[in-house]
Amino acid sequence: MAAQIGAPGAAVRAHEELFAYWASLRDGSRLPGRHHLDPAPIKRLLPTVSLIDVFADPQEFRMRLAGTGLYGVYGREITGKRLNDIYNTAAADYWRVELGKVVAERRPAVGVHNLAWRGASHLSILWLRLPLASDGREVDMILGLDAVVGMSQTQSGIRAA
Repeated sequence: MAAQIGAPGAAVRAHEELFAYWASLRDGSRLPGRHHLDPAPIKRLLPTVSLIDVFADPQEFRMRLAGTGLYGVYGREITGKRLNDIYNTAAADYWRVELGKVVAERRPAVGVHNLAWRGASHLSILWLRLPLASDGREVDMILGLDAVVGMSQTQSGIRAA
């Protein structure tokens, strides 16, 4: 895995920066939509930003866009892929629950997801998911930011072959 490993403090600052940008786009209780997003103010975050389409009935999620920095996390391009195409069953179920909460509650969510499913249990993703709604109410897309945190393989005693 060739993911860039960052310090947890830097990841938190990046999350705060994206959250502040997203919050600045809100109009009272109305959520911003994709059409409100301008990449210029968040340019430095773009490599690890994602946009996730939300489909209803049955609820499903698809990566509309995945920044180039996420390629190292997933080991391949994930743009255009659904959860089952990206993750094993347990990880896909985890993301369905977490993304489902963002949709149902219309609120941001943050968490940590271990990369053991990718054979890298020494690494985790510190993730942020922010709801977007074309009509200001119904979440139809999710803005994401992922930061890989943890020890490098040499720090954890694992050496790359």
